[in-house]
Amino acid sequence: MKLTVKEMEIVEILEKDSRIAINDLAKMVGLTAEETEQSIKKLEDNKIIVKYISIVDWTKVEEHPGVRAMIDVKVTPKRGVGFDEIAERIYRFNEVNSVYLMSGTYDLSVIVEGKSMNEIANFVSQKLSTLDSVLSTTTHFILKKYKHDGIIFEPEKKDKRIVVSP
Repeated sequence: MKLTVKEMEIVEILEKDSRIAINDLAKMVGLTAEETEQSIKKLEDNKIIVKYISIVDWTKVEEHPGVRAMIDVKVTPKRGVGFDEIAERIYRFNEVNSVYLMSGTYDLSVIVEGKSMNEIANFVSQKLSTLDSVLSTTTHFILKKYKHDGIIFEPEKKDKRIVVSP
């Protein structure tokens, strides 16, 4: 679907801040609040805006929900469906958060979540690696987030040195 210039502006602004007030958004793109709401509804109906999400810094919460891992997966694509069939089988697992087709050494990049490293290890050994098309996997556990979707998790450290002047 081809977007109008205004619709493209709306998408770009909402991607950065989905909680912006309609009136502020309308002013930024030069539309009325009603026109802006109609454009957003059209974008949602056409699945261009798929979902609104929050980015959470879980390190600041005592009850951390678990661990995340990125898994590189080498697969054998099937004739007629390529990588789509195996990607669908993988993304249907509850543990899987994201699946991407990649260029380079590995074919798919899979992001999974679990309660523990052991839970993710069991997912890889018992579910993922047993799929027919999967040739190999490499698992990378995410130890710390510094930046995610353009958001820096730890602000810049302020210079604590004292200014000395003559």
